[in-house]
Amino acid sequence: MSVHQPTADERGEEILAVFGTAFGELLAADPAAFRVKFRKMAASAFAFYRGTACLFYHDLAREQHAGPYLDERTSRVWIHGDLHAENFGTYMDSTGRLIFNVNDFDEAYVGPFTWDVKRLSASLALIGYTKALSDEQITELVRIYAAAYRERVHALATGAKNDEVPPFTLDTAEGPLLGALRSARALTRFGLLDSMTEIREYERRFAEGGGSIELDAATRYKVLAAFDGYLETLPDSSLTRPDSYRVKDVVGRRGIGIGSAGLPSYNILLEGNSDALENDVVIYMKQAQTPAVSRHITDERVRGYFQHEGHRTVISQRALQDHADPWLGWTEIEEGGGRAGQLVAEVSPYAVDLDWSDIDDPAEIAATVADLGRATATMHAAADDESGHSLVPFSTERAIDAAIAADEDGFGDLLVDFAHSYGAQARADHQIFVDLFRNGRIPGLR
Repeated sequence: MSVHQPTADERGEEILAVFGTAFGELLAADPAAFRVKFRKMAASAFAFYRGTACLFYHDLAREQHAGPYLDERTSRVWIHGDLHAENFGTYMDSTGRLIFNVNDFDEAYVGPFTWDVKRLSASLALIGYTKALSDEQITELVRIYAAAYRERVHALATGAKNDEVPPFTLDTAEGPLLGALRSARALTRFGLLDSMTEIREYERRFAEGGGSIELDAATRYKVLAAFDGYLETLPDSSLTRPDSYRVKDVVGRRGIGIGSAGLPSYNILLEGNSDALENDVVIYMKQAQTPAVSRHITDERVRGYFQHEGHRTVISQRALQDHADPWLGWTEIEEGGGRAGQLVAEVSPYAVDLDWSDIDDPAEIAATVADLGRATATMHAAADDESGHSLVPFSTERAIDAAIAADEDGFGDLLVDFAHSYGAQARADHQIFVDLFRNGRIPGLR
């Protein structure tokens, strides 16, 4: 019996329905922000894929607890939720080391580990297509990713020491990863502050323009009240100097990434760890979004664990990232008669994203993809019984290792088949989306 393949019109209606669920309220509140978001998504199939985790999980939802490699444990581990080949970059951890790893945890949740590796694999197919790689070359890249992930998971599951599986640092990274870390090292806190602030009457303040929005007194009061709540969520080890809590200035902000269209956001300027003006710190407070994956996870133990989306984002990032940003915390703010969960973190001076535009040599692409496989495995392994959360009370790496061991060869086959099929689906969906958008078919953006 043949399975009905939807026509372009039918798929278009499906895409619009998913968008209505995922974006409807935010789009109605700020259509202009979504016009910008959708124009960015229209630029390429990969940009469309980046902005449509909601559609990806809608398509994958049928295999929540089914499918190869998924069982009671491997279907409920901490996952990134939006793992694609551009969501990697540098950060300075709480010990002062520059690390290259996965970044952007806005979509993080608890779910099947295969959803992360499938989403990454399909993104490799899309990047490979834009670089005019053959299907055979794309197949090889996905197999390299699968093998590196498998090898690192197995090493971690069998007790590999830290020096055997070190993080990607200035001492251990190579190729484009080392390039990103060196670029990050060349950045300075002063450079960041100079781009966002100015000195007025011997004190640092946010500069006008550049996406900053002056706040009225009532909004400023709400943000400062939420900031006080945020301080209570920081680890005791985060701040050693009481003056570090002192707020110098607050502004609204606009013009942030594809994933945050329509969400209120603020920047807060803090004293820093000394009286010197070059040590001031900028943190951001933004309304946390409902992660796309959560709409397809029915486990009440997961759904009831989080106070709100800000809490969910922070708890997930702390679970998935060793030595996370010491300024990472959460709070709530009065919005529209209710209380909205907020994510708070530092605007890091040392953040550099992995840039694929200059990674064209096949050997360099392959080496980079292998490193992304290792980074993915390390992220999954960080979030287990040792991370202090009762939600995943078992060793993630041992559970995943045992599941893959049951069919070692099939793991690469699974990811290759998915990468090609979903990559083709995403390219077709992108064209459908562009036609819907330019012809005024998206409700609220006519």
